[in-house]
Amino acid sequence: MTSLLQVSGLRTRFHTPEGIVHAVNGISFHVNEGETVAVVGESGCGKSVSMMSLLGLIPTPPGEIVSGTAVFRGNDLFKKSEKELEDTRGREIAMIFQDPMTSLNPVLTVERQLIESLRVHLGFTKEQAQTRAVELLEQVGIPDAKRRVKDYPHQFSGGMRQRVMIAMSLSCAPSLLIADEPTTALDVTIQAQIVELVTRIRDSLHTAVIWITHDLGVVAGIADRVIVMYAGFIVEEANVDDLYDSPGHPYTVSLLAALPRVDRRRDQRLKSIPGAPPNMLIEPRGCPFAPRCEFALEKCRQKNPLLTQVGPNHTAACWVNPKTGALR
Repeated sequence: MTSLLQVSGLRTRFHTPEGIVHAVNGISFHVNEGETVAVVGESGCGKSVSMMSLLGLIPTPPGEIVSGTAVFRGNDLFKKSEKELEDTRGREIAMIFQDPMTSLNPVLTVERQLIESLRVHLGFTKEQAQTRAVELLEQVGIPDAKRRVKDYPHQFSGGMRQRVMIAMSLSCAPSLLIADEPTTALDVTIQAQIVELVTRIRDSLHTAVIWITHDLGVVAGIADRVIVMYAGFIVEEANVDDLYDSPGHPYTVSLLAALPRVDRRRDQRLKSIPGAPPNMLIEPRGCPFAPRCEFALEKCRQKNPLLTQVGPNHTAACWVNPKTGALR
């Protein structure tokens, strides 16, 4: 596979009155053309901040990208000017934001918001853009698109608003689509429809997808590869089947154990992860998951392990094998 995006050593900080928030702590990963990579982890682990850093969407101040590179099609995104980033955003890399109600402008029609990128990035005339806007709504499954394109966001349901956001992100046929928890506020039926829609579009346009989520149930049906984040670090990376069959980090094991299963006995309780996520104002010294880990050793509290190979195309940052409890 041809690499589309290569991120190395990304560190993002936020300077607040309480101190420095260590949001992203030196992560490295890649995305290949046409591949779907899921980024999973609980709230506050740095998933969204990492991806917004790539697109220059971190407010500065208080945010700051301290170090790292993000090479997209041979060019470092962090070295681009604001004008160059504006040309890249929407045209080559598009993002579906988490909450469509706050992402869509409530005082502008859907048509007005859809045609903007078509005219700016592709040079469409107003008439061409209006025709294309209707086609995009039809593509994402909105009925009576020619009439609905004149409506305002509040006239759409939550699922339909998310479809509008997907239509906007696909308007310029980007090479990379970043979906930031696009199904979080939707019921399970609409979630399944959105997942199916993104999968179909990915296959037809050969678009690479980064799918940010905390729902491992969704990941199983859409991802080729999974990146697990905790406290601003990548703690595990593997092909989706390997991750489910043989998780290599205790945090991943705990996440999978907390996932509801249809084959689980009704009187069997879901497993919860004890403790609380770390305070990101304090830069971690050892493994950030150690205070909540049943396998933690003194070594874990002193030094944070690097990602190491635990199988073919499978890495984990842990001193211990969670299957056996033995040192690696």
